[in-house]
Amino acid sequence: MIKRTTVETAVGVFVLIGILCVGYLTIKLGKMELLGENYYMVQARFQNATGVRAGSQVEISGVQVGQVDKLLLDTERQVALVRMKINKGIILSDDVIASVKTSGLIGDRYIKLSPGGSEDMLKDGDTITETESAVDIEELVSKYVFGGVK
Repeated sequence: MIKRTTVETAVGVFVLIGILCVGYLTIKLGKMELLGENYYMVQARFQNATGVRAGSQVEISGVQVGQVDKLLLDTERQVALVRMKINKGIILSDDVIASVKTSGLIGDRYIKLSPGGSEDMLKDGDTITETESAVDIEELVSKYVFGGVK
């Protein structure tokens, strides 16, 4: 009887440790925030944000500094409004340039931030005014095939 209780206790402890490990990995891999927010929000308007989605990376010089939180349609201007979460340690000047780029030839789209030289900094909720939209490869190929490029 004592052997059986020992085995059941060992299995219970093993299952508990497994559940804790799965919970930890879920939080880490899901990039969830448990204790406070370690980021601030900025937004940018793009004529074309094709391929960018919530969770896409935001990079400066090839280093991830945040991620896209949400894409919305600015109904007043009929452009894409991209909300981004930027890590709190990253300071952006108000003349930063946001560009939609592609990783690799046919890879995922991400937002590249090119730092400016202004003394004024962006704060939580501010808007990046200088943007470069995505290059639409399908449109370029279509123009070339049908003689639109001269």
